[in-house]
Amino acid sequence: MKAGFISLGCAKNLVDTELMLGILNENGIELVTNPADADILIVNTCAFIQAAKEESITTILNMAEYKESGRCRALIVAGCLGQRYGQELLDEIPEADAIIGTSAWDRIMEAVRDSLRGHRVVITDHEKIYDSKTPRIRTTPNYSAWVKIAEGCDHRCSFCAIPLIRGKFISRSIEDIVAEVQNLVADGVKEINLIAQDSTNYGRDLYGEPSLARLLKELVKIPEQFWIRILYSYPKNFTDELIEVIASESKVCKYVDLPLQHASNSVLERMKRPDTREEIETLLTKIREKIPGVAIRSTFIVGFPGESEEDFQTLKTFIQTQRFDHVGIFAYSQEEGTVAATLPDQVPEEVMQNRYHELMSLQSQISQEINESLVEKEFKVLIEGRDEESNNIAIGRSYREAPEVDGQIYVEGDRRSQPGDMVRVRIKAGFTYDLAAERVLDVVVKGSGGKSKKKSFSPKDILNRLGI
Repeated sequence: MKAGFISLGCAKNLVDTELMLGILNENGIELVTNPADADILIVNTCAFIQAAKEESITTILNMAEYKESGRCRALIVAGCLGQRYGQELLDEIPEADAIIGTSAWDRIMEAVRDSLRGHRVVITDHEKIYDSKTPRIRTTPNYSAWVKIAEGCDHRCSFCAIPLIRGKFISRSIEDIVAEVQNLVADGVKEINLIAQDSTNYGRDLYGEPSLARLLKELVKIPEQFWIRILYSYPKNFTDELIEVIASESKVCKYVDLPLQHASNSVLERMKRPDTREEIETLLTKIREKIPGVAIRSTFIVGFPGESEEDFQTLKTFIQTQRFDHVGIFAYSQEEGTVAATLPDQVPEEVMQNRYHELMSLQSQISQEINESLVEKEFKVLIEGRDEESNNIAIGRSYREAPEVDGQIYVEGDRRSQPGDMVRVRIKAGFTYDLAAERVLDVVVKGSGGKSKKKSFSPKDILNRLGI
């Protein structure tokens, strides 16, 4: 039997895909990349906002065509869309043979067997999360991995359907996460991306208090050289202890991902966010003071119900003043089942789109200015590949850029670096989202007391010293 898989949505969803791939493989099912070759097709769906739902439905229907043109005998719909709509989805899409929810990834073989027997089933389970012993086939490059430290969400933001889909917040133990990261690093992974719906809430259910700092202190004890990146943090639990760990531990990226959603207190209140603009500003000031060189990413929603022009200008001024390194802007999506969907004063689509483009334009200008300010600064870069048009350019990211969502660094004149290599570069030019750099060579220079010190020189420096 052969199975093909399509994974949509966020990195948290991708981890679930990798778990299902591991279970399929352990049960002797061959994994293929061409859907025309698959006996079983599985679509792991996203249902976060309307556009994601539409993409999921389109993908399901496209895969259903292989029942006619390929060898597909079973089409399985997994993930958020299946969790949220279950039987309704099965009724609406007769080509689908099974629906499995976000917590039913470990029952993928049950769905396969039932489908092949001609039984159309819906399988949704209660909240659970994988552990370090769960079979898994990573689909990310061998130097980078996602590690889900918790599942679900206990927040009740009025615009968000995630708690309805993913259930309550449950954490993995510190010991189990450390075991997984040890295995990944031993396998050559250089970048560990810790993810959860709210990473800073990690451990509250197990240890009685947010324990992300405690987890990080254990992870940095792993001896190999690698990065740890924290994604999806909430301001409320961004503690002084966490700031100190990020500032002091070299393995922890000086990168803060803090989805803030808005800056108008009246909008934040209607969003049921627990922070005020003043509290957020105080936290941002503290983070920047305590973590030199920190890169801060955030996301914001425009067009939330009742967002006035004054509210929007408050948000715009906030973004202008704070000058985030990376920003994602989203137009509000009215999701059924959420409190916000029932609020009065829904913002017209045209107004929403105008505000979206205005903030995107503003952030583009800020991003370019920040990137230009990095010229002549040096960074360690994780190489991810090479430019398709020139073998003379390597492409990678520093601690300042998260995978998939931020820009990249183009290392010019680098013919040697391979994916997974860590190299030191000097920034030569900054653009709206990306950076251009040159490779810096490490030269050992003898210091006092017979100790060796490393000093960085660029190829140009060395040529100048040689008089060439």
